[in-house]
Amino acid sequence: MSSFRWSVFYASLVAVLSVTVGGCAQKAADSTATPTTPVANKTTTADSAALPSDDDLLKQIDDALEYTYDHRRLSVGSTSNDQAAWQIVHGALAFKREFLVSDNGKDVSAVEYVLRGGKMKGLDLRRGDLLDEATKRYGIATVIAEDKMGQGHADQWLGYLSDCHLPLDEPIVVEGEKHAIADYIDQAKLDVHKNTTLEYSWTLMALTAYYPTDYSWKAGDGTEWNIEKLVEIELGHNLDSSACGGSHRMTGLTMAYNRHVAAGKPITGVWKKLEDRIHECIDKAHQLQNPDGSLSSNYFARPGKSADLAVCMGSAGHVLEFLATAMDKEQLQQPWVRRATLDMCKTFRKTKPVDVECGALFHAAHGLVLYREKVFGSRSFSKDTAAAVTAAKN
Repeated sequence: MSSFRWSVFYASLVAVLSVTVGGCAQKAADSTATPTTPVANKTTTADSAALPSDDDLLKQIDDALEYTYDHRRLSVGSTSNDQAAWQIVHGALAFKREFLVSDNGKDVSAVEYVLRGGKMKGLDLRRGDLLDEATKRYGIATVIAEDKMGQGHADQWLGYLSDCHLPLDEPIVVEGEKHAIADYIDQAKLDVHKNTTLEYSWTLMALTAYYPTDYSWKAGDGTEWNIEKLVEIELGHNLDSSACGGSHRMTGLTMAYNRHVAAGKPITGVWKKLEDRIHECIDKAHQLQNPDGSLSSNYFARPGKSADLAVCMGSAGHVLEFLATAMDKEQLQQPWVRRATLDMCKTFRKTKPVDVECGALFHAAHGLVLYREKVFGSRSFSKDTAAAVTAAKN
């Protein structure tokens, strides 16, 4: 695949595709100004329309994901033709440790490349605070990027890497020094009070991947924090003014909720509030669905469909990602969700000839991966994962 450039491509007979290197926060700000066509709410008609068989739906999902995995190849390096961490880590969100990047013409696992300390534009990992005087153990810190190549939100890299099922003792090299993922997690806990935007979507993703939902700790300034406090803060935000229409916020919250439920903990207090919010957002996604089956370009705010296919992929992809996280197998097989999934597959087919913006592409791919796993079961998209992992470590 050709490089993702700072330019705008036009697909024949389809809408404009915006190609950027900006983070989701910038995309969210831009999307509020993107004109959308108001549409009548006709979900009842849409739900009753004929749908393809399970075999056909699975084939369309796999076609979209196989093409993305095999042909949307990114590369690490320092030239203008190489991609940055913001793009590459999003790819790992969708395909985990199997996601490949090109390193001097050799395909390697992107996650393994990061873990062994490989250089990448925007991957601003650095030594953090001293965590243990006796062992001289240091944390791993990173910052919010201003150049649209690096991390766009607090703990974004940590959240996505934690979803790649890395154990706490997983080795990671930072500035030439050997660390463990636990060093990254512990630094995030120390810095939780420094999050001036009070945006904890990715922090929740990471912490609930490793700790129970009743976990508590002390921040670097001595204040007491716990998982429920992060959930409460997240629930206090307005979704419509949040990054990507609040879809990130809802996905992070839903991941925490799922882990809370899986542990057999009671749905009371803040968890009941969260459960109600999840159901509300599922209902909104359904109510705002366009007559053609596509999810609204305005996320959870109002109906509408953008003339820009990149906006459609990004908005619908983010919402599908949330739905696939929040709903079980039976719910995902409802006609309206199947229609939304089919429309997303159609968008992937339309965009095959052109370069697309990485955030939109890989969040949409992640939504399809999650849908496939719950409804049809998981599968590997790699032809030789072991070889790619070995190559990344060499």
